[in-house]
Order: sequence, then structure tokens, then C-alpha cells
Amino acid sequence: MEVKSSANQVRISARKMRLVANEVRGYEFPEAADILRNMKKKSAGIILIALRSAMANAKNLNPDAAEEDFFVKKIYVDEGTMWKRFMPRARGSANRIRRKTSSLTIVLSDE
Repeated sequence: MEVKSSANQVRISARKMRLVANEVRGYEFPEAADILRNMKKKSAGIILIALRSAMANAKNLNPDAAEEDFFVKKIYVDEGTMWKRFMPRARGSANRIRRKTSSLTIVLSDE
């Protein structure tokens, strides 16, 4: 059984989030959760919330499912929409600010 969870428009760049996502790919659920709990990155907390959500989805589909049976089959981070802002500069000009967001998708499997 495969279950999925996603987080969209997360206010962190995809490049920073991929660093953490690559660390937990392939691990079993309890071990991946421990790794994320002990990381000191902002994206680790976001990924941990999505990972717990995927496990909750699995429990809703099959209440007898054990957490130890599931592992992170797929985890990928895509670029989300970019928030465009302007910052005033000297002599009436302006610089563009691009605030990056990302989309996270986690797939857990017990097979």
C-alpha cells in the first residue's frame, strides 16, 4: 500500500529543502522521523510534519498498519511559485526580490 502527503507553497527554497529530503529517502518511518527530529535545519521540521501526515493517511486507510512497516519510498521537492517584490534603491530605482517557495511530496510504502 502506498500513501502520499504533500506540502505546497512552503516558504523555503527548493534547493535548501532538497538537502534534508535526500537524507531520509529510503529509511523506515521511525528512523526517518528520528533523523529529522535531530536536524537543525528549518526544512527538517517542515518535512517531519509532512512525514507524520503521510503516516496518518496510512493509519486512516488501514488502522492495523504498523509504523515500522512503512518506509520513505519517494520524497521529492519541486520549485513552487515565486513571490515577486521590489526594494526601493537610490535615485528612484528599484531592485527585484524573488521570494522562493517549494512543493514537497512524500510517498510511504509498506511493500
